[in-house]
Amino acid sequence: MKQQKAYIVLISLVAAFGGLLFGFDIAIFSGTIPFIQPYYHLDDAALGWTGSSLYVGCILGTLITGYAADRFGRKLPLTAAALIFAISCVMMGWSGSYNGLILWRIIAGIGVGAASMLSPLYIAEVSPASIRGRMVAINQLTIVIGILLAYLSNYLLAGYTDNWRWMFSSGAVPATLFFFCVFFVPESPRWLLAKGQAEKSRRILSRIAGAVAAEEEISRINTALHDEVKGKLSDLWQKGIRGIVFLGIVIAVLQQLSGANAVFFYAPVIFEKAGMNVQDQLFQQILIGTTNLVFTLVAMRLIDRWGRKKLMLGGSLGMAVWLLLIGLCYHFHFFEGAGLTTLVMLFIATYATTLAPVTWVLISEIFPTRIRGIAMSVATTMLWVACFALAYGFPVLINRLSPFQAFALFAGICFIYFLFLLKYAPETKGKSLEEIERELVPPAP
Repeated sequence: MKQQKAYIVLISLVAAFGGLLFGFDIAIFSGTIPFIQPYYHLDDAALGWTGSSLYVGCILGTLITGYAADRFGRKLPLTAAALIFAISCVMMGWSGSYNGLILWRIIAGIGVGAASMLSPLYIAEVSPASIRGRMVAINQLTIVIGILLAYLSNYLLAGYTDNWRWMFSSGAVPATLFFFCVFFVPESPRWLLAKGQAEKSRRILSRIAGAVAAEEEISRINTALHDEVKGKLSDLWQKGIRGIVFLGIVIAVLQQLSGANAVFFYAPVIFEKAGMNVQDQLFQQILIGTTNLVFTLVAMRLIDRWGRKKLMLGGSLGMAVWLLLIGLCYHFHFFEGAGLTTLVMLFIATYATTLAPVTWVLISEIFPTRIRGIAMSVATTMLWVACFALAYGFPVLINRLSPFQAFALFAGICFIYFLFLLKYAPETKGKSLEEIERELVPPAP
């Protein structure tokens, strides 16, 4: 049993490297801001476009990957995503022009978007129900490890010539490691069974859960697949399905608009307005990354013990409070001592324990088997649309509005999110994917 659990953790960690790529890239950009903005003479709108161009690629990546995941499985697209990201990181760093930088950020986004969708999907499909929440949360753990590694990289490279070029290029290191490791993970047994490859599926499930549990799981999957046709985009609008798809989209979008990624993307801009110099800004990022990592580990202990809904409710309400208090610090110019830093760390701790990991768990669990790949693609695409809007608009927003008004706006979004979750979010703790499907999808008349 210990060997089986260790194997599940191992393959989940490899698959979750996709999350590390996402975390690394969003954080690495924030460290380049103090250097790239004067280098290319970027105004607020141009800075927003430079940051958000990655997410144009992410949107394209998720749209392509939904089809690829259902056609070719989970493993091949993950391999392609790693290769795309490794190459584009180097090309981003050493591009000869601003337009070249933007082009390679978009290409890098294709790899990040594909991996961000495939990693939690794959992990959910190979993990037993009893530990699935913790396993999918590994994806969030690798995101925050990627963020912390990028912050450390930024801090260490800041003193070098062409520092921002080396910052971008450093993303090729984890991407190359991911590329080689993904060859050693198995294909999703659920996808293999759906494609009629029962013997391969049985071998993988036996190694994951043991021979007896494998037969039980195969029986459950076959029951769910019985008489189902291949999911199409039009299936997402069927009665009983469209409500679940809408739920997944809202959960994904509001997580992005909660304000956390504004801190991750533009921490130097935020702390600059509090009067900090560049070195202090980069050090604050290391504190943010460390807090993020520590409380993601806390989340992995809680997610299968407390359940998804309780964590999401507590997180959205708590974040609303912290954001309002951060805004008040700017309103009353309360920048002396550690007050602002403490509130930012409390905000990040709350996000890391709740919304950050649980969102990925929920959207990997709630969609029916036959349309899971397509529905995950749509939900993740909308997540990236929201991410693009935030990355593009925040530099302009925080300069057009006062910092207090900007943070109060995010606090309001978090409170609306709390009310939505209170009414509509399901509890999926300890349930198999097939049980969740039976509860959420009404039987055909």
